[in-house]
Amino acid sequence: MLYYILYPLHTTYSAFNVFRYITFRAALAALMALLISLLLGPYLIRSLAATQMGQPIREDGPPRHAVKAGTPTMGGTLIILALVTSTVLLADIMNLYITVALFVTAGFAVIGFIDDSLKLKRKSSRGLTARTKFLLQMAVALAGVIVLYRQPNFSGVLAVPFLKNIRPDLGIWYIPFAMLVIVGASNAVNLTDGLDGLAIGPVMTAAATYALVAYVTGHLKFADYLQIPYVSGVGEMTVFCAAIVASGLGFLWFNTYPAQMFMGDVGSLALGAALGIVAVTTKNEILLVLVGGVFVLEALSVIFQVASYKLRRKRVFLMAPIHHHYELKGWPEPQIIVRFWIISVICSLFALSTLKLR
Repeated sequence: MLYYILYPLHTTYSAFNVFRYITFRAALAALMALLISLLLGPYLIRSLAATQMGQPIREDGPPRHAVKAGTPTMGGTLIILALVTSTVLLADIMNLYITVALFVTAGFAVIGFIDDSLKLKRKSSRGLTARTKFLLQMAVALAGVIVLYRQPNFSGVLAVPFLKNIRPDLGIWYIPFAMLVIVGASNAVNLTDGLDGLAIGPVMTAAATYALVAYVTGHLKFADYLQIPYVSGVGEMTVFCAAIVASGLGFLWFNTYPAQMFMGDVGSLALGAALGIVAVTTKNEILLVLVGGVFVLEALSVIFQVASYKLRRKRVFLMAPIHHHYELKGWPEPQIIVRFWIISVICSLFALSTLKLR
């Protein structure tokens, strides 16, 4: 919005020409998102506590989590508010990729809000049924992907890391593939959100990585030099990614151990979907497996645990997701969190290396 208001003034005042540059608006969006998060955070915590929005603790979770019962939840609304506000004000909201990203993020936030509300109402860790949640997620993802796929300059061709000459074209099957990328990323982040600050760290790392990916993908010369798919206009997603990083950083101020508030599904589902839609719009869907290595690890641990128990009646881990396994092995919570953050940084650096190693 400010882009349309302030940039036209550059013909009279040359200083406003800076709004033309994506990098400048990305930095400004990050500062705005951070400021919104830090200023509204204390108010949100008081409001959630006053309305008794306390987090129900998983009944079969680690015993040490009992002390966290009653900590205000749905703090992800702070992230979404800061993210959407800064993006709307400083990104080109007429850009299709920005519009779709905001729609998908907001849609998943609504699903998470409903899920959190049901948990609070029932005073239980059970909200929406898995089937209902999955169908709602698929519906939102389908709407976003169809809008993208119908664009003449958008295709079902996939970029494969390390292999520049292998670009399979999924055709119409790209739609369900992209839907699974978005929904899978959403649920993987949701599974990771089990310790104070555990999920938001890798989310910020992944968003920062995709900010760079979006910028080079939307820049013809950079894309040609790196031999990656060029997507006209997708550079604007850099602003969106920068806002994710900063809004997450502001939230982390209150979510770091011991947390003053929890993210809740309203935050984790929305942020995972946001990463998924960024991967889809930049045509670097497979890269998300590397960038979000921590999320993949958490999701796989649950899959293996469930499959092993059903087939062999034996568990692979002491408890899934895997961060609970290390808790039960006696690792202190801060140690698990920081080590998982380190792993996410390593994964992102490795993923960035694939932009050149082709």
